[in-house]
Amino acid sequence: MLTAEIKEMPVNERIILMEEIWDSLCHEGKEIESPAWHKEILDERVNLINSGKANFISIQELKDANT
Repeated sequence: MLTAEIKEMPVNERIILMEEIWDSLCHEGKEIESPAWHKEILDERVNLINSGKANFISIQELKDANT
């Protein structure tokens, strides 16, 4: 299936397709390795937390910032 074909699908059908793809990956039977940059970002966040420099916001603040 081509990207152009997917873009032509109604949103609800694309969401169902995405869920089916995720479900197939979850039942693949082998672990999917995260890319190295994921670990780098997580390490940076842990360092910020450990150094006391991390800034936390509530979910409501996040929602308000995105509206």
